[in-house]
Amino acid sequence: MQNKKNQETIDSFPRVRKPLPEEFQKVYATHYKSNRQGKTSAASMSQKMESWMHKKVAADLSKDDLQIKTLEIGAGTLNQLKYEPQTTYDIIEPFTELFSDSNQLNRINTIYSDIREIENRNYDRITSIATFEHINDLPFVVAKTCLLLNDGGALRAAIPNEGTILWKLGWMFTTGLEFKLKYNLKYSTLLYHEHVNNAADIESVLNFFYFDIKCHVFGVHKKLGLYRYYECKKPKVEVAQNYLSNYIN
Repeated sequence: MQNKKNQETIDSFPRVRKPLPEEFQKVYATHYKSNRQGKTSAASMSQKMESWMHKKVAADLSKDDLQIKTLEIGAGTLNQLKYEPQTTYDIIEPFTELFSDSNQLNRINTIYSDIREIENRNYDRITSIATFEHINDLPFVVAKTCLLLNDGGALRAAIPNEGTILWKLGWMFTTGLEFKLKYNLKYSTLLYHEHVNNAADIESVLNFFYFDIKCHVFGVHKKLGLYRYYECKKPKVEVAQNYLSNYIN
């Protein structure tokens, strides 16, 4: 039954994002960067809670792990780097405006705008924080991670618990309220434009491509929590290769 559910989720991709109304497009870049940098009261509060995700993703490293090779998917403003020791660090981030003025930029080895650009490289760990919910072709990306990991490597991903009541209440009374007061626009329109995958979708995709998955929740359980963290090991390489061979760009 679980395998059937996972397959049904995979078959529902790629997702199609509806165009963002013009009034939202005008404030999109400014709001997004401000939100990621914690420049407003609500964003600052959100970032304090989100630190759980950043710490979980970085929990496998120590200051002695200088030879570890990391690829971060959706690096944004490079805010994960303050939780990470000095290691070989590559990123995927198409929105260059987010990190162009970051004081962490000198720590980045290689910058990619798309996972398709990566060739002849392998990583000990691939990380992602609050990104998988945004990716239209998530199975393609996760399948690629299976082929980019070194033996014994892990995909370490943290996500908002999208699709549950506590997560909805969380954004409604913080970022959502602040966005409404500032722009007189409904934050849900922007959020659901951005979030094309919920937490259950993401878990199904991870289960489809990885044998060994551990999940931790910031909250009581999956249905009553704010965030989830996944450690994925033992990639199903053959499954990933088959999926990618049939993928139509």
